[in-house]
Amino acid sequence: MKILGLEPCPLCITQQFLYCVVGLTAFIAYMHNPKLHTYKIYSGVIFVASAFGSWVAGRQVWLQGLPEDQVPLCGPPLEYILEVFPFFDVINALFMGDGNCAEISWQFLGLSMAGWSLIFFVLFMFLSVLVIFKSYSAYR
Repeated sequence: MKILGLEPCPLCITQQFLYCVVGLTAFIAYMHNPKLHTYKIYSGVIFVASAFGSWVAGRQVWLQGLPEDQVPLCGPPLEYILEVFPFFDVINALFMGDGNCAEISWQFLGLSMAGWSLIFFVLFMFLSVLVIFKSYSAYR
């Protein structure tokens, strides 16, 4: 899917999926309105998804910061990888990225999309830990 004329790279697609996991988990927790101890489970899922998202976004920021001669070669499009390669190669492509992921095609306030994504995933991690600690203090 192209938005603003931008083609998402494998790392961007992985981050989008992890944002969906975080958002759906938060929505389900909101709709479920669980007891305090159940919030820990929802917060744990959000923390794990955000930790993976931070790692993926951090990898993309790292790729974007590499000198041009050290950027890995661009791989085939994701559609081709999905059709031809085995499942674990697809997972590797989604989590490791390639040269396409090093391209900075959009910035806001000096940060690329990957930089902003890293900030928000870390924020979600912090908030999920805050909810876990708050649920512990509610029992005292």
